[in-house]
Amino acid sequence: MSDPIAAVVDAVASTAPDVREGLVGRRTYEAGANPSGERQLEADVYADELLEARLLDIDAVTGYASEEREPVVRADGEGQYFVATDPLDGSSNLRSNNAMGTLFGVYDGTLPASGDDLLASGFVLYGPITTMVVARDGVVTESVIDGDGSRRVVTENLTLPDEPTVYGFGGRVPQWTDAFADYVSEVESELKLRYGGAMIADVNQVLTYGGIFGYPGLRERPEGKLRLLFEGHPIAHIVESAGGASSNGERSLLACTPEELHERTPLFVGHETYVDRLEAALSR
Repeated sequence: MSDPIAAVVDAVASTAPDVREGLVGRRTYEAGANPSGERQLEADVYADELLEARLLDIDAVTGYASEEREPVVRADGEGQYFVATDPLDGSSNLRSNNAMGTLFGVYDGTLPASGDDLLASGFVLYGPITTMVVARDGVVTESVIDGDGSRRVVTENLTLPDEPTVYGFGGRVPQWTDAFADYVSEVESELKLRYGGAMIADVNQVLTYGGIFGYPGLRERPEGKLRLLFEGHPIAHIVESAGGASSNGERSLLACTPEELHERTPLFVGHETYVDRLEAALSR
């Protein structure tokens, strides 16, 4: 294919039905953990191995990095792009049969890289139907993925709605800082709570209805839970391309460069007014 970025998007889309079908019978935990210390389901490993094989089969892709493995896997060819993935976001929801997803970013730079090196990003949401949201060149497109892996565009230029409606924040409430808790007390009187425990699903609520989603730095984990390279950059790229904003509590996530492959970050995305208010609240 003459467009290597499109080839990456097509590979993720065509893999999505296999990932979804592979969830059945892979609900048990593996003996080990991922590099962030989180337990891995068989489904996590299965999705990771599928994506590795299919993305590295693209000539233009020279490296594959995943939340589920420690090093960057390099291809034998002379490609220039690196793909970072969270193969199965929200996999803990598998036991309760709730939403999950696959998240990816295409970087024109050796990993770990800056958000400025991100050329395209996207996610697949395994909900009642399988959908795919892709951001590239400042435009966000939403598609439905059929059972054969083909895509049908349903929204050609996805943007956040004018009026924000929902919010969702992760982390145990007793572990929230006082400044963040005060901010939430303001937000909860203005928006409706929507939080399902899979970041992709929660962010898609914000893309659909408007509002804000976040996972803050906590008292005992000020660095946050989510990984900047695998989750922060791609989600920030999607939401900012859709007319919203992102932040680590101080600045745009796309302005942040991880020093380590699996570096964590606080993450907030949504309407610019709510993100600006968040940064102001945390700076007091």
